[in-house]
Amino acid sequence: MSPTLPPVRTRLTDLAEQAGVSTATVSRVLNGKHGVSAQARQAVLAALDVLGYERPEKLRTRSAGLVGLVVPELANPVFPAFAQVIESMLTERGYTPLLCTQSPGGTTEDQYVEMLLEHGVAGIVFVSGLHADTSASKERYHRLRSRGMPIALVNGFAEGVDAPFVSTDDEAALELAFRHLVSLGHRSIGLAIGPDRFVPAQRKKVAFAHNLQRHLGIEDAAPHIVSTLFTVEGGQAAALELIASGHTAIVCGSDLMALGAIRAARSRGLEVPDDLSVVGFDDSPLIAFTDPPLTTVRQPVLAMGHAAVSALVAEINGTPASRMELKFHPELIVRGSTGAAPVVVPLNQPVPTVV
Repeated sequence: MSPTLPPVRTRLTDLAEQAGVSTATVSRVLNGKHGVSAQARQAVLAALDVLGYERPEKLRTRSAGLVGLVVPELANPVFPAFAQVIESMLTERGYTPLLCTQSPGGTTEDQYVEMLLEHGVAGIVFVSGLHADTSASKERYHRLRSRGMPIALVNGFAEGVDAPFVSTDDEAALELAFRHLVSLGHRSIGLAIGPDRFVPAQRKKVAFAHNLQRHLGIEDAAPHIVSTLFTVEGGQAAALELIASGHTAIVCGSDLMALGAIRAARSRGLEVPDDLSVVGFDDSPLIAFTDPPLTTVRQPVLAMGHAAVSALVAEINGTPASRMELKFHPELIVRGSTGAAPVVVPLNQPVPTVV
């Protein structure tokens, strides 16, 4: 039972102190007036809850329904970034997000979906799920759609699935990184990428081969590509192989792989970027504060999250969204992990001496 409300002046003062705002702001929120920022409004509502006051009827939020959000493991910081954006946008539209995160050996995507269906969700957003894995059956998504369940799929196009798709333009991302390295004088560029079965990895490999041929005249891309895992360890293993074969620059399939590449360079006594330039992908939170700060291709997480939520809400409301894959253009963020190609003296020429 809620406590009896004290006199209005005292209540406003208490709420203002708890929320860190003025009593005038508290009054505007309680009376449903405009001119209050979303942050201040939320602070006042939180203060009401903390102090045990019952919210006025007009301020009680009514959920428009539950929406599932299925993401891979949270070790890669780009996935929490997607989750935060999508959850925030769902909440703004009145929905209550249910976050489902996977981990090796833990709850699977299919198990999460069954749980979400039991909870009566209005729709589900999948980020880099099994729809991005070309070796996985797409029947699970066909079953959801046959039940009338609205879904939206992020990063990984699956032909024939009746759903809106939102992706980063992987071809454009690879070209941005490649052009940057070529402009710095690099002529021996490698690609460290994740498993071949994933759609983003496949697209980046195709784009890499195209750029090798177009900009450097190299027809056979195979010696310049190493596929491992989208992890720090995967990036380190791939980079060691590419360094051993004489590459002076490496484009990586994720920021975590790029950090592994930097670790590999240092384990060989090389400096980044003096001896080896490294480009990541994602622009994950805090990646600007690595040593050196990482040059990377930024995924437009905010725009992609907005598009995915907008498409899902339209589906929920009975207005089918476009089935054309929406590809969002990434942005090259140049920091300290890339630099001019090192000068290499050919083995058959003597090293010039300074007199």
